[in-house]
Amino acid sequence: MTSPAELSVRPISDEQHLAFLVGQRSASFLQVPAWAKVKPEWRAESLGWFRAGTGAEQLVGVALVLYRQLPKIKRSLAYLPEGPVIDWESDDLGAWLGPLAAHLKQQGAFGIRIGPPVLTRRWDAAQIKEGIADEAVTTLTAMAPRDRSRTGAQVVSQLRELGWVCQSVAGGFAAGQPQYNFQVPLTGADGPLTEDQALAQMNQLWRRNIKKAAKAGVSVRVATAATIAVDLPAFHALYAHTAERDHFTPRPLSYFQVMYDALSAEELSSGGHVQIRVYLAEHEGDLVAATIWIRVGAHTWYSYGASSTEKRDVRGSNAVQWQMIRDSLAVGADVYDLRGITETLAADDSHIGLIQFKVGTGGEAVEYVGEWDLPLNRALYAAFQMYLRRR
Repeated sequence: MTSPAELSVRPISDEQHLAFLVGQRSASFLQVPAWAKVKPEWRAESLGWFRAGTGAEQLVGVALVLYRQLPKIKRSLAYLPEGPVIDWESDDLGAWLGPLAAHLKQQGAFGIRIGPPVLTRRWDAAQIKEGIADEAVTTLTAMAPRDRSRTGAQVVSQLRELGWVCQSVAGGFAAGQPQYNFQVPLTGADGPLTEDQALAQMNQLWRRNIKKAAKAGVSVRVATAATIAVDLPAFHALYAHTAERDHFTPRPLSYFQVMYDALSAEELSSGGHVQIRVYLAEHEGDLVAATIWIRVGAHTWYSYGASSTEKRDVRGSNAVQWQMIRDSLAVGADVYDLRGITETLAADDSHIGLIQFKVGTGGEAVEYVGEWDLPLNRALYAAFQMYLRRR
């Protein structure tokens, strides 16, 4: 067990931060130092946890902290999206989070929000398919999970004991990052999957659509440094079209330009440990689907996607997803992450099509412990909660 006296927290350089992440098998792309450039409206700080030893101090954990100032006062919410990157298996999380809280309070934070990258439960594709077909089942959590995480249960228990407050909301989509994600494991009992094995675990419709796209002549390519100035606006135009069709508010092109530039620079600094790619699926000169793929170590993500309303029958979305999965296998990834889903399985829910599309990959739904807040100034934290409710 680690005692609080053995760990200290202080600011570190971007170079120290990135060097630590390069040594990790997996960490969220929201915790790489370059992500600060994607969120210029937040003040950012890289922090490190140091353990004193017989020799030099050892860097044993890192975090990207984003400070969001409250209107009209010089106090901030300190947000660690999908972080920090620490030893979440510790049986004394107070040793890790206590020094963090002390530092952030000194920095003028009235509260802290963290998103531990720790799973609690899993449901496989077969279970979800059965749940969707059963009218009596309306949510993932109504079904017994295939697997429960002891570490996840311990983290939840410790956070509660330490005074942290869970921010989960009904449905799984909170103000920050989703609590429920859909992931495709890329390793099995015998090691990394082959492409044939990854394809075989998909449902029949997905395999048929991938073949249909190939037969129709859909080609998938990755934007290069020479083409990105044209390809990224083309992605964004299709993304804006998708947003209008599916009724969500799109991010501006400038957001994706900053993201691409920041993470591309990080790719060079990290020796390829961090990567971003823009994929474009084309049919007879028309862009029919486009996506953004991100990698940190052995974890890859489908981050953003877009598809045309016309030519949906050539199945560009399936083709581009398959290419991203193949490329994830090629870089030795452990998991391909399709990001957020809601927990609903009700046939009349507007989100059911999203989970049905993702379930076709043959992966699994996973539940994280969610986001947790620690009020440091209870009056200001209460005012902040009221401000959010009014918004």
